[in-house]
Amino acid sequence: MKISAKKREKITEHILSVLYDQFPKPLFTSQIAHEIARDEEFTKTLIQELEKKGIVIPINKNSKGTKYIRRLRWRLSNKAQEAYSTHNK
Repeated sequence: MKISAKKREKITEHILSVLYDQFPKPLFTSQIAHEIARDEEFTKTLIQELEKKGIVIPINKNSKGTKYIRRLRWRLSNKAQEAYSTHNK
């Protein structure tokens, strides 16, 4: 099933909202997918589009510095967080 561009945009906005609410804490793709009630693969695709635009940054290591093998955590870039907080004031 094909999702319209408008719906993809709304879902992307919801992803950004979830990341903004948790900033600076990074979230796993699965956590974001659970929050927005969407499939993980679809969510990952949208997040990767946001990464290409420089809006989110992948975190590939845990707090002890060990690199993740099969998963990533995500957070808003500092620039995106500043813009988002300025816009929401």
